[in-house]
Amino acid sequence: MIKGKNYKRLMDEVFRLMDEGLHVVDTEGRTIIYNEAMANMEKMNRSEVLRRPFREVFNHIPEERSTMLQALKHGKITPNAQQTYQNIDGREITTINSTHPLFLDGQIVAAVEIARNITDIQKLSQAMLKFQKEPSDTEGSGKKRMKTYSFDMIIGENKNFKEVVNRAKKAAQSDASVLIYGDTGTGKELFAQSIHYHSDRRGKPLLAQNCAALPESLLEGILFGTAKGGFTGALDRAGLFEQADGGTLLLDEISAMPYELQGKLLRVLQEDYLRRVGGTSDIPLNVRIIATINEPAEKLIMKGKLRKDLYYRLAIININVPPLRERRDDIILLAEKFMEKHNKRFNKELWMISEDAKKMLLDHDYPGNVRELENIIMAAVSMADDEHVLTGEHLRIEKSTTTSAIEYGKAVELGLSDYMKQIEDHLIQQAMLSNGNNISHAAKQLGIKRQTLQHKLRKKDSK
Repeated sequence: MIKGKNYKRLMDEVFRLMDEGLHVVDTEGRTIIYNEAMANMEKMNRSEVLRRPFREVFNHIPEERSTMLQALKHGKITPNAQQTYQNIDGREITTINSTHPLFLDGQIVAAVEIARNITDIQKLSQAMLKFQKEPSDTEGSGKKRMKTYSFDMIIGENKNFKEVVNRAKKAAQSDASVLIYGDTGTGKELFAQSIHYHSDRRGKPLLAQNCAALPESLLEGILFGTAKGGFTGALDRAGLFEQADGGTLLLDEISAMPYELQGKLLRVLQEDYLRRVGGTSDIPLNVRIIATINEPAEKLIMKGKLRKDLYYRLAIININVPPLRERRDDIILLAEKFMEKHNKRFNKELWMISEDAKKMLLDHDYPGNVRELENIIMAAVSMADDEHVLTGEHLRIEKSTTTSAIEYGKAVELGLSDYMKQIEDHLIQQAMLSNGNNISHAAKQLGIKRQTLQHKLRKKDSK
């Protein structure tokens, strides 16, 4: 058993290795723990803080606004509070802080604050809001026109798929909320944009936000805006709801939005007004919502990823985009359209697809759907020479993993470890292909961390 000085040395090492900043004060308000991460964040020397009174070191923070002192004196818990302040070097730092009182035998004996530096993420979110405000389609502005989609760009002759397109066209004539479900790569954004640009709102903004891209505290501010003085460093800034006034707001991967924030979104949609984060004024809304999910809603609700009441509020119109494997009669049609598109891009003259290439295309399952098919054709066209026929030799298509007797024999021959490694490599390759080599999206599809996928890709490239 570790005791005494060894125990203290062990705990000091644990605190040193933490990525989060850690600050603990005792009942007298003196700092007893202040780890390196917190010191680096605030540009302080640990010796200047340890064993000194908190009020003496951080005298620029009013007592009523100090979450640490509020926890110590009044037992107040402050979870996930965003704070923006200047460190000693004058650099603006944004953190997410959680502050808690520590009790022993019913008495407060200390207060602890854990801080995570999100300065870079905050700057990214501000840049995103600024970008959303800038006009992208102004005559003579010199700005590049943002690519937009419309129904005439949705290709398919499959009977069920055409019914989905017709349903989307009807949705464009309505003003009700729309929930679009489809696997990754099926073209949900294409449908969402088409609905907007064929609606009465087409002359107003269409803004989009991926709900999986940012933590809750930043996502809330980006959606609803912030009010000056609402929290330390907060500025008056309109969120996406206000910026999309009169138009449409596309909430991609809505089920990735934190559950509590889903409740706030529901209230905004029900009441047709919002309050900025930290604000007191009610702001009326005139925004249409289109949301997307890539798993069945019933499954997401059961897993606790999507609020049932929010689902009913969003799914006034449901649009289910079928995967490519369920519209195989469209594969060659799509392939020919993609070949024509990328002929222009790469200055090629491929006029037709050979029968062996067609068979290869039709035999594939397309876990990445239409996006994967386009990537396959794009790669084939880019590597073609001066030929006029796209053949099977141009195509690079990985066979789908099966559990057939042949595959079982292969597993026995290779050994389980090597065979499982081949399967893993195949799945990684397919995920990267179907997600346009976007590591974050591929990692999410595979159900692993982004860092884990990066490590596996580096390890594979080093061989």
